[in-house]
Amino acid sequence: MIVSHGNSGYFALHLDIIEALANAGFIVAAINHPGNNTNDMSERGMSVWTSRPAHMVRLLDFMLHEWKDKAAIDPARVGLFGFSLGAFTGLVLVGGQPDFRRLVCKQENKSAVCEELRAGEFPPDPPHDARIKAAVIADPAVSFSFTPENLAGIGAPLQVWRSELGGGGVDAAGVARVTGSLPGKPDIHVVRAGHYAFLPPCTAELAALRPQVCSDPEGFDRAAFHREFDVAVVRFFREQLAGGVR
Repeated sequence: MIVSHGNSGYFALHLDIIEALANAGFIVAAINHPGNNTNDMSERGMSVWTSRPAHMVRLLDFMLHEWKDKAAIDPARVGLFGFSLGAFTGLVLVGGQPDFRRLVCKQENKSAVCEELRAGEFPPDPPHDARIKAAVIADPAVSFSFTPENLAGIGAPLQVWRSELGGGGVDAAGVARVTGSLPGKPDIHVVRAGHYAFLPPCTAELAALRPQVCSDPEGFDRAAFHREFDVAVVRFFREQLAGGVR
């Protein structure tokens, strides 16, 4: 099982999911995406979107061919969990072909991405990885880049989670559109909360430091949701990967 965190996150951002999968018998590997993590935000522009799938391909290469316990992994039973920009990464890896030309920039927007768009500077197409046999996708970012046509190549079973409120740079309507455009019969869940509800419950210290990440709508119990979330994710991978290890 490989895990891709969101923009500016880090490898243990989804520790509850990681622990639940590990406790269920899965081997789990997560990385800090170079140039796009809590301690290093040096990468800029559209290359952030295309380099992330390549990072996950290299991680999977390492786990299957170089890791000291590689014999414990069944290469026919590989899954992926991705959140936000990590969910975008997952959709690409299982066959999505994003079209960054669909981005619309306001004239006053001078971000690296918009400057590249105006200059017609697009990175190479990101890689797919057919070794990934199932994926859990939570609130994918960069949703504008997907259409029913460029999602049609996805063949792996998907469990998809989306928030009703979005936030954190993620457009709830765009995620709903992408979710409804996925081929096959994905297992879709809608959560009556915002984007950050997919992160584990915050400590008091983190809530004071990052209230926008830790705040939820009135009546939404993030701890209770994560108990259900973790169970559902584990159940999906058990059903699709038949245990994940040998």
